[in-house]
Amino acid sequence: LYPPIAVASSLSHPIPFPPIPPSLSPRSNLGQGPVHPSPDPPPPSGFSKNKMGLSFTKLFSRLFAKKEMRILMVGLDAAGKTTILYKLKLGEIVTTIPTIVWDVGGQDKIRPLWRHYFQNTQGLIFVVDSNDRDRVVEARDELHRMLNEDELRDAVLLVFANKQDLPNAMNAAEITDKLGLHSLRQRHWYIQSTCATSGEGLYEGLDWLSNNIANKA
Repeated sequence: LYPPIAVASSLSHPIPFPPIPPSLSPRSNLGQGPVHPSPDPPPPSGFSKNKMGLSFTKLFSRLFAKKEMRILMVGLDAAGKTTILYKLKLGEIVTTIPTIVWDVGGQDKIRPLWRHYFQNTQGLIFVVDSNDRDRVVEARDELHRMLNEDELRDAVLLVFANKQDLPNAMNAAEITDKLGLHSLRQRHWYIQSTCATSGEGLYEGLDWLSNNIANKA
């Protein structure tokens, strides 16, 4: 197994468990989030899906440039986490905006190490392989195990129901049920259908995440 990888400033130079700086953003009230079953809502003004790869850098900068945010991206192995980071071109922009995004490996042997990143996390992105019906229960168990950690009690949850381009993929409503998201009555959460390879749905999910982190400050 490869060691866990954290992506902070450059995708080409992964680094092991870096020191975690203190959060600069206090957090407060909790609540239940809505379900967004498809990536169909209209994109923001001036957003072109045909130019998605080129525009994501500017869009992400606009979403997260106002203040420091600490975001943890996790999920089982092969869920599509690293593909999402490459699509967002985070290696190009995280060095210029005060946002820290950790992408932690998902192999079962290293999942206990995820908690090293929990401290001061404001936003949790949980990536699910919507086509992997055999491991969706495993994904649910890992998600709820994390959410029970005291250090994540105030973290906003964004679920990316990834790989929606595959013909047998579960839709967001089914993923919501399989992950038991409706039981999270004391947490802001949101599910967004995505296709990491095309970028479909990524902006909409991150837009929700940035707004809700900002509202909790």
